[in-house]
Amino acid sequence: MRFSALLCLLFAAALSAQEAPTALVIHGGAGTVSREALTPEREAAIRADLNRALDAGQGVLTLGGSALDAITAAIVVLEDSPHFNAGKGAVFNAEGVNELDASIMDGATLAAGSVAGVHRVKNPVRLARAVMERSPHVMLIGDGAEQFGASVGIEFVKPDYFRTEERWQQLQDAKARESAQAALPADGYFGTVGAIALDREGRLAAATSTGGMTNKRWGRVGDAPIIGAGTWADGQCAVSATGWGEFFIRLNVAHDICARFAYRDQSLDRAAGDVVMKRVPELGGNGGVIAMDGQGRIAMPFNTSGMYRGWINTDGSRGTAIFVEP
Repeated sequence: MRFSALLCLLFAAALSAQEAPTALVIHGGAGTVSREALTPEREAAIRADLNRALDAGQGVLTLGGSALDAITAAIVVLEDSPHFNAGKGAVFNAEGVNELDASIMDGATLAAGSVAGVHRVKNPVRLARAVMERSPHVMLIGDGAEQFGASVGIEFVKPDYFRTEERWQQLQDAKARESAQAALPADGYFGTVGAIALDREGRLAAATSTGGMTNKRWGRVGDAPIIGAGTWADGQCAVSATGWGEFFIRLNVAHDICARFAYRDQSLDRAAGDVVMKRVPELGGNGGVIAMDGQGRIAMPFNTSGMYRGWINTDGSRGTAIFVEP
């Protein structure tokens, strides 16, 4: 091959890589607020943080970065916000302690990492990624997870970093209902953040992070750190879930959606909708998911009053939403 022809091929390949579509979708939890309770000021603050997370992830993708780097960047923004039940905004357990869970999965390799029940890790998604990339394991919990994190340079904070007055009051309200033998509202069982990205190399990745359930006991762990239940990514499909974790675990929600997409040849909308809008409520649970296929198509079904979410499509269009859009 002549040198000039080789240069043309290399230039065409580089141009193709630059033009390859990317996409990003995030969520900040389902069922966490009603229209009546959401003031204009709070809505503006929530949408601002969703947009900051989109900007962080898209900034990585625009520069040719990996889907893993993009979702990590996006979730760190959400974990650092007090408006979502993850990281800084995590809820309290029955002992007045914040217990944090997170997971991440690389669709290109099926590598995965997760952590559960950590108390002092500023950004649990970073620890979950370290488990995936720097340990022989998939899941670490509690003190052991934090010991591993310290050994690989993960940032720690004092436990009071996570305290917000809103979350503390939610715990007091939950305890008062418990004393009165009143049922915990359905939205007390969940609240999560998550992200999925498609990068220029066509790789998908997904991650999820949460503070779990208000007033939870006995080291309860929901679906967020469980690969297949709260998080899944493969070469064709990726999902991050937010819902009543016990039901999402029993139904293996994230993987089920991708299995339906792969093996039943269902569209992404159909696969995600059938699981979230039919299977989960039929069993007694509720919640939502974000999902993306290898072409960057996005689905965001939820069966609650709302789900904080944001997206950037392959054509560059973007948006944020909380309730069902007209």
